Amino acid sequence: MPDFYPLARKLLWKLPPERAHKFALLALRARLGFFATESRSRRPDPLSLGQSLWGLTFTNPVGVAAGFDKDALVPDRILECGFGSVEVGTVTPRPQSGNDGQRVFRLDEQNSIINRMGFPSRGLDVVERRLARRRKKNGILGVNLGKNRDTADPAADYAEGVRRTARLADYLVINISSPNTPGLRDLQRREPLQALFTRVLDARAKSGAKPPLLVKIAPDLSPTERVDIAAVSLASGIDGIIVANTTVSRPSGGDMAFDQPGGLSGPPLFDLSTELLSDIYQLTSGRIPLIGVGGISTAADAYAKIRAGASLVQIHTALIFAGMSLAGQIKEGLIRLLSNDGFSNIADAIGADHRGERLGAPLPDARPNRRSSGYGYPTLAPLSAGNLVPH
Repeated sequence: MPDFYPLARKLLWKLPPERAHKFALLALRARLGFFATESRSRRPDPLSLGQSLWGLTFTNPVGVAAGFDKDALVPDRILECGFGSVEVGTVTPRPQSGNDGQRVFRLDEQNSIINRMGFPSRGLDVVERRLARRRKKNGILGVNLGKNRDTADPAADYAEGVRRTARLADYLVINISSPNTPGLRDLQRREPLQALFTRVLDARAKSGAKPPLLVKIAPDLSPTERVDIAAVSLASGIDGIIVANTTVSRPSGGDMAFDQPGGLSGPPLFDLSTELLSDIYQLTSGRIPLIGVGGISTAADAYAKIRAGASLVQIHTALIFAGMSLAGQIKEGLIRLLSNDGFSNIADAIGADHRGERLGAPLPDARPNRRSSGYGYPTLAPLSAGNLVPH
């Protein structure tokens, strides 16, 4: 089926960014073809892209990051577009409107976005009801949890989110890295992080369910903060780390909107987030699965994250500029890149840069990661024809 999103994008660009995004979600819910071109011609993912992680079957490593479907409106529609997973949220315990004024800015020159949303959320009541009504299980669903802006006890908000969604999600994420909620990133320091992990892990234990519990970190971390996060994560038994959220830093030059405050996402974030991913992989000795996020818009970008240590990758901003068919494009490119490097399964490529394994013939848009180390890598189970169920 032809990709009609470039035409749809011209129409969307006539709307303010937030309104355009809401319209796109409604179009996905209605299965309008120009927003979901993959859904009508979906083929099972090849075994080379599948892996088992946390006891979950990911038929491919390409997921949609939190922020795209904040209130769990269309998670199954997104999965129908060919993604291996989708992460809804960020959801807060109580409804809140987020920050005032214009909160999203398109940077067309860089295919990037600046946002200062501030966790707008319909709240846990709405998200719980929607997830409880889900009948389709055609992919992996994560729930990204946040705190209310006016809460006096942030850890209590996260614990409530874990308790109420543990039975409804395949995995949960503690988001402590948005730059748009005052004081949120302070939770990434060693002592607050230790206390937070204790609370949320206890809440999970009391929920009667045990979904993997991940933490999402910021790309703007000092060397000391990186060491602390890795050490606390290893000691606590947290199940995974998502690297990374949006950045408050700004590259030189570019669109006039670069001077807007908020978190920057898209290609300018790629190098910073991939460097952090590589560092966290080394600091944890590959013992904690990582999800690579930030600036991915091509198969080569996704593959660079995987070789740097990511078990899975997520995209968001690129979907705004390229449309949902990007899932299929990235998967096709990953198949070729794995073959070029002699890997039979995506799990074999995780952390390859740290093992000194050379790149094969790159795709034209490849951006090989330059960092390397002698650390190990996660032991993950590739899928076989016997344990892969196409969806």
